[in-house]
Amino acid sequence: MTVDLSFHERAKRIIPGGVNSPVRAFKYVGGEPPVFCAGSGAYVYDADDKQYIDYVGAYGPMIVGHNNKYVLDAAQQTISKGFHFGASHVLELELAQKILKHLPYLDKIRMVSSGTEACMSAVRLARAYTGRSKIIKFNGCYHGHSDSLLVQAGSGALSCGEPSSPGVLQEQAQHTRVANYNDLSSVKAILVNNPDSVAAIIVEPIAGNMGLVLPRSGFLQGLRDLCDEYGALLLFDEVMTGFRVALGGCYELYKVKPDLVMLGKVIGGGFPIGAFAGRDDIMSMLAPDGPVYQAGTLSGSPAALAAGLATLELVSAPGFYDKLGSSCADLTTGLISIANQYNIDFSANYVGGMFGFSFTKNSPAEFTCFSEAQRQRFIKFFHYMFKAGINLAPSPYEAAFMSISHSKKDIENTLKVAAEFFATQVLG
Repeated sequence: MTVDLSFHERAKRIIPGGVNSPVRAFKYVGGEPPVFCAGSGAYVYDADDKQYIDYVGAYGPMIVGHNNKYVLDAAQQTISKGFHFGASHVLELELAQKILKHLPYLDKIRMVSSGTEACMSAVRLARAYTGRSKIIKFNGCYHGHSDSLLVQAGSGALSCGEPSSPGVLQEQAQHTRVANYNDLSSVKAILVNNPDSVAAIIVEPIAGNMGLVLPRSGFLQGLRDLCDEYGALLLFDEVMTGFRVALGGCYELYKVKPDLVMLGKVIGGGFPIGAFAGRDDIMSMLAPDGPVYQAGTLSGSPAALAAGLATLELVSAPGFYDKLGSSCADLTTGLISIANQYNIDFSANYVGGMFGFSFTKNSPAEFTCFSEAQRQRFIKFFHYMFKAGINLAPSPYEAAFMSISHSKKDIENTLKVAAEFFATQVLG
C-alpha cells in the first residue's frame, strides 16, 4: 500500500524540519508550510498555481518584484558567459563603485556570499583593528548565525551573553555583551564596566528581526558618541535595510556614520550575496593588504553581481522610494484604521519599503515577548490572510516587505481581507 505523503512530510525525512531555514517551517503559527514554484511582480504561486500577494519578498531582496525582466535579463546574459571563474570579474568593480557612490562615507568594500558572512567578517575585522575582544549587541537584533553573534541576554544587560544555540561555546559567548535596543543607559553601563575591552557595537539601525522597531530619536547618535568616547567601532548591520529603506541607507535617514556597514539582500537582486564596507584604515587590514584573513570561493558571484547592478539601477530612478513608501503608508494606515474601527489593539509602522505590525496598542520600541492572547491573535490573522491569498511572514518577529510592483489594487485587496478578519474577531 502506497501512502501519499505531502511534499513537506517527504522533505522532513531527508532535510531537518523539511526546510533549509527554520522560519519557513511554520513552527510559530503551525500548519503546513507552502511550496512556492514561481513568482512574478507582487505575486508568488504555489504548487497548485494558487496566487498570493507577497509581502515576504524573499525576506527583503525582491524590492523591484519577483522575476523582474530587467534583472532577469542581466543575470541570464552574465550566466551565459560563465558561472564563476575563481578570479576577478569586471562586475565586481562595477557593483562596488555603484554601492560606494550611494554610500560615499565608506571607502572600501568587500563582497561575500551572505549576510551572516558579512557580519562575521566585520566583527573579526573590528576586533583586529581595536585589539579588543568584546562585542556589544542588542536583544532582538539578529546578525546571522556565527557563534559570537548567536547570543542572547543573560540575567541582565551587564551579564555575559549566553549561547542561544547548542554548539555555541560559553567561552565564545562570554565575549559578547547584550544591551537593550533603544536604551542607551544599558549600553553605557556595559562600557563603564568594560572600558578598555569593547571592540565594537553591532546593531540593526532599524531593527527587522523583532518585528519592525524604529530607533528612538538620538539612539543611533548616542551609540556613535559612546563608541567615540570608549574607542569602540560602530557597526551597522544593513543587510536588511541597505537600499531597502532609502537609496543612501540608514545614513540618509539618520545622518549617523558607522565605521563598518554590512550589506546583503537588495544588492544581489535575489541571488546569494553579502558585503561589508568601511573606512580605508580599517578595510586595509584585510588580506591581502593586511593580516586579517577572510576568503570565499564564490565571493563576487557574477550572476549575483549582475542582478545586483540591475536592481540598483532600478531603485536609483527618481521617485522610486517615494512610491514605495507611499504604498507602505497606505497599507499600514489602512490596517490601523480597520483595527480601530473594531476597537482591537493593533499597531503598525513602516520606513521606506519595510513595514511591521503587532497586536499591541503601541508599536514596540524594543524586543517584546508577546502575550499568549497576542500570539494567538497573530496566528489566527496569519492563517486567515494566507488562506485568502495574502502571504505574510509566519512570525510576528519578522519585518514585512513591499515591492515597487505592488499596486493600489493589491493593497486594497489586502485591506479588504484584513477587514473581514477583524470583523470575525468582534462578531464571531
